[in-house]
Amino acid sequence: MQKTIITGLVIIVFINLLIGLVWHEMLWLLPVSGLCLAIGLYDAKQTHHSILINYPFIGRGRWIVEGLRPFLQQYLLESETDGRPISRMHRSIVYQRAKDDIDSSPYGTQLDTYENGYEWIGHSLSAMGIKEMNRNPRVVIGSKECKQPYSASLLNISAMSFGALSANAVEALNKGAAKGDFYHNTGEGGLTPYHLNNGGDVVWQIGTGYFGCRNSDGTFSAEKFAEKASHPNVKMIEIKLSQGAKPGHGGILPAHKNTPEIAAVRGVEPGTQVDSPPRHSAFSTPIEMMEYISELRKLSNGKPIGFKLSLGRKSEFVAICKAMIKTGIKPDFITVDGGEGGTGAAPLEYANSIGFPLREALAFIDDCLIGFDLREDIRLIASGKVITAFDIVKNLSLGADLCNSARGMMLALGCVQSLSCHTNRCPTGVATQDPSLAKGLVVEDKYQRVARFHRKTIKAFMDILSSTGHGSPSSLNRTHIFRRVSQLEVKRYDDIFPLVKRGSFLTDNIADTFKLHVKEGSARSFMPTSHLAKIEEDTKAV
Repeated sequence: MQKTIITGLVIIVFINLLIGLVWHEMLWLLPVSGLCLAIGLYDAKQTHHSILINYPFIGRGRWIVEGLRPFLQQYLLESETDGRPISRMHRSIVYQRAKDDIDSSPYGTQLDTYENGYEWIGHSLSAMGIKEMNRNPRVVIGSKECKQPYSASLLNISAMSFGALSANAVEALNKGAAKGDFYHNTGEGGLTPYHLNNGGDVVWQIGTGYFGCRNSDGTFSAEKFAEKASHPNVKMIEIKLSQGAKPGHGGILPAHKNTPEIAAVRGVEPGTQVDSPPRHSAFSTPIEMMEYISELRKLSNGKPIGFKLSLGRKSEFVAICKAMIKTGIKPDFITVDGGEGGTGAAPLEYANSIGFPLREALAFIDDCLIGFDLREDIRLIASGKVITAFDIVKNLSLGADLCNSARGMMLALGCVQSLSCHTNRCPTGVATQDPSLAKGLVVEDKYQRVARFHRKTIKAFMDILSSTGHGSPSSLNRTHIFRRVSQLEVKRYDDIFPLVKRGSFLTDNIADTFKLHVKEGSARSFMPTSHLAKIEEDTKAV
């Protein structure tokens, strides 16, 4: 086949030469065919690609088509319910709300209501009028130990760092948060002028790299933290233990994205890959973690302090709860991230196969806090593929008090799910540090879209709530959501995730599914007491 193709290219060059001699205006074809021949000869001699050796020149069509594949699928082949990780139907509703277009759909649902996994909430014959509802429900975050509690919206911007996102994207998100009165989580990349100069409420995330509050050796700097935490736009502090995209892996900033500006913000060397460690150096046990929370609360002059985690080993969260009881120190909030993966660049195995999905993680953490009688003072934030109002409804029914959205907010900025976030070639200027691409994201236009998406999603949530006859988001619980588990069986969330009794983990009346984890968890160590080596025969829970 190689010889055939090369021979064919030579013949084309010869024919072009003859045509050019007779018809001079066509001589321009000769250099084109000559270039094709040169590429073919090069492909035949190179040793890196077998396809090009066997199919010189024309084998390159494979990579061209492969590069176009995502776009061909998305624009030509996708149905409304297709598309991963966000379906076309859900992307469309974000675009519609962000642009203030009509967001209603005709002709009934496109979902198969008899498919396993289909979920819904029951409406009520005592539905409330939307005018009777609070159009801007808020959740107060901050225990009695907190001097500066914060009133948060039900929907906010999840953690996405400057560096992962462009400066224009960060600025548009923050201005949108300011306009819509909701908060903007910085991600672990540190505080930047793009977070602070636009008036939006900020949750400053402190990761294992301590960016923005680190010493030269990468350890935590209390002095630098106190200075930045005092900024009036910083409303809360979040300690990042892990994230759904790559739990237990740490963060990654590719070298090509580590510009001098980003390096200055983070306190690192520009042009180098920056790897955040997989665990914190400021603490090593659950008790030390609670003491660190107390330290940050003092250094920030009493602002709400919380932490974010993707649930892995269940006994570790039990250990954290036991540390809260032993020390009397509690976080003001806990952000629960689903193991489904999110905006962070991550190895495929981490995104696909590590960490508990949001639904199971959220239910377990809520149950633990209730079982240890800690729930009253701690707010739960759900973070994981929150796109629609019904996503908020489901999360609140499972125990969350409010939600964060990353990919939903990216879509509101204009993201087209090209799946090129990690390449620095984002076509919409959202996830890139290439100035020529970032300039395509016009802040003055996009921030309004972010604010509209938030406003209309909250309105849709209140519409659903009013239809169910509930006057307050806090009234939602596990009895309100139904899930088809087979063609012939439907279960409520409280059947799938049975509720626990308040304070039951402090007694001998512990549900069987929790006994092993409560036994294994120790306030002195994140590791289980027996490393899960001794499993009781009657308790095989994960």
